Amino acid sequence: MTTTQAQHTAPVAQPSMSKPYRTIVVERQIALPAEQVWNALVMDYGQISNYSPLVYASDYVDGSLKGEVGAQRTCAFNASGNRWAKETIAELDHERMRMKNIMVEAHKFPLNTDNSYAIYYVKDNGDGTSTAGYEFNFRAKPAFMGFMMARQFKKGLNETLIGLEHFLTTGERVTGGSDSVDIVMKAYKSDGRYDDYVYRKS
Repeated sequence: MTTTQAQHTAPVAQPSMSKPYRTIVVERQIALPAEQVWNALVMDYGQISNYSPLVYASDYVDGSLKGEVGAQRTCAFNASGNRWAKETIAELDHERMRMKNIMVEAHKFPLNTDNSYAIYYVKDNGDGTSTAGYEFNFRAKPAFMGFMMARQFKKGLNETLIGLEHFLTTGERVTGGSDSVDIVMKAYKSDGRYDDYVYRKS
């Protein structure tokens, strides 16, 4: 148990994962130090809309102020805000740079929240760069949509990591629905960086 976990007095309820689920992993090398990437992924937990093309708006909720075990955020996945999720940090290991994120509520989002969770992680490559990744374990709702959703999540998570690098490098937000999304992705595709990532599934 990390120091952060020890200070959190109310354990976060975990998904049961009692039904079959899919796992996908997306990794990208980012030309920035691991600590800088980790801070954006976790310490600024409520501000994922700064860099994720999947997220139109995000913020901390229920008194959360920073990324720590039990911190909660809401994410809107469309412009109207009627497709949303409420998420929380369930586990956190700063030393290994790994965080477990779970979805506790969702509206118009096709996931079985009791059979889904994500691991965010960052690896120090020892040369001033880092490898950032998402391990996403999920069950679609309805379940037969799992294959189609895996392809969508593959694209979305890759573009989120691209957005993260762009935001940290330039300060320009890559928020869902903004013009910057198309501009940034087009730039990465034009110089061959868009497809420079690792994808695994099971």
